[in-house]
Amino acid sequence: MFKKQNRANTLSGILFVALFAMAATYIAEFQFFRSYGISPLIIGIILGIFYANTLRNKLPQEWVPGIIFSTKTLLRTAIVFYGFRLTFQNIEAVGISGIFTSAVVVTLTFIIGYFVGTKLLKLDRDTTILTTAGSSICGAAAILATEPVLNSEPHKSAVAVSTVVVFGTIAMFLYPFLYKAGFIDLDATGMGIYIGGTIHEVAHVAAAGNTLGSEVANTAVIVKMLRVMMIAPFLLILGFWLTSKDSSTNKKTKVTIPWFAVAFIGVAGFNSFDLISHTVVSTINHLDTFALTMAMSALGMETSFDKFKKVGMKPIYLATILFAWLIFGGFYITKLSMSI
Repeated sequence: MFKKQNRANTLSGILFVALFAMAATYIAEFQFFRSYGISPLIIGIILGIFYANTLRNKLPQEWVPGIIFSTKTLLRTAIVFYGFRLTFQNIEAVGISGIFTSAVVVTLTFIIGYFVGTKLLKLDRDTTILTTAGSSICGAAAILATEPVLNSEPHKSAVAVSTVVVFGTIAMFLYPFLYKAGFIDLDATGMGIYIGGTIHEVAHVAAAGNTLGSEVANTAVIVKMLRVMMIAPFLLILGFWLTSKDSSTNKKTKVTIPWFAVAFIGVAGFNSFDLISHTVVSTINHLDTFALTMAMSALGMETSFDKFKKVGMKPIYLATILFAWLIFGGFYITKLSMSI
């Protein structure tokens, strides 16, 4: 009887989170948010943070396990099914230039971000890695995928996501403006690679690309999805690297392979064979977006402004430096890739 009651309370918490995700999905359909490429994931975490700092004390404590379930188990499952947005054919479509740009941008951005965050800004390791993952790979989804590997506090993920919102939105307007003004010397394919290889969120990439035409947009989204595909190897390497660092300081740790990262690759591989209809895949992607929105909303519910105060402005400084790097460094990496 007691276990049944616990399950019922957990389910109540999950349904409560789902209500927030439904609200975020509905709000994201407003023309204002659609025009600015603001996804329901971003709106979900904002709603969750607003709730956490206003009415959270009204939440029955018995429902908290449902919120934790959404930030952990549901999150990992959603990352696995994110693989249905990708196929290995995407890699072939953009050629060596897109692959080179994606790989170099992700690698160098993480190395630069980790060094600047931990060595120059003296920011804590987890916030540095989360912020850098958001800038280097694919925004909020990368932050959500990295958080379980680090086992970090939810407010650190929320801080990292906030940097994605700010700088991804700026990039969405800045890149098309600079291109139309003649400051970016790239053809349509090169501009698509540049946008997809350096802008934070998939939605931001799509919005910026569509501003410049279908050729730019199609290339940009494919290159962006290549960066998304790099979540899996990134998490595997990160897990082993963190374990080796802990071992060098005589901490007792075991190698933790993020199963959801391996499953993510498996799902993308399965999707490459085109065994199920596009209608079914589209439905899966819509459901997956909703699950990710639930996870973001739940993360927001675990985040209070008091926790933000502990972190300060350093994550913004780090994200600003990475934003400048992506603009200038990403441009020259793209130029180099086009000459290969």
